[in-house]
Amino acid sequence: MLRIRLSRMGRRNRPFYRIVVADARAPRDGKFVEIIGYYDPLPDPAKVEVKEERALHWLKQGAQPSEAVAKLFTRLSIMEKAGLPAYVYTKHLARTRAADQE
Repeated sequence: MLRIRLSRMGRRNRPFYRIVVADARAPRDGKFVEIIGYYDPLPDPAKVEVKEERALHWLKQGAQPSEAVAKLFTRLSIMEKAGLPAYVYTKHLARTRAADQE
């Protein structure tokens, strides 16, 4: 199965990430099929560059985006164009429910 995920680049304390299509079993910074963009979180606002047509191609081929990439694709409305549901972050809701129950 293919995944669209972030591959870390850059030096210590200065990360930037490539958005890559890779086999799900490959290591984070290991072998990949194609680079489809990059994400630089350090500037304000963060820079995101994606080859939209390639991202749509891989999504339609069945590649699953990681959580982080799904957030970026939702922000860029690529998930909507691919006919996939927008990513909604829900982990904070589980934490608040657990805190409320205590």
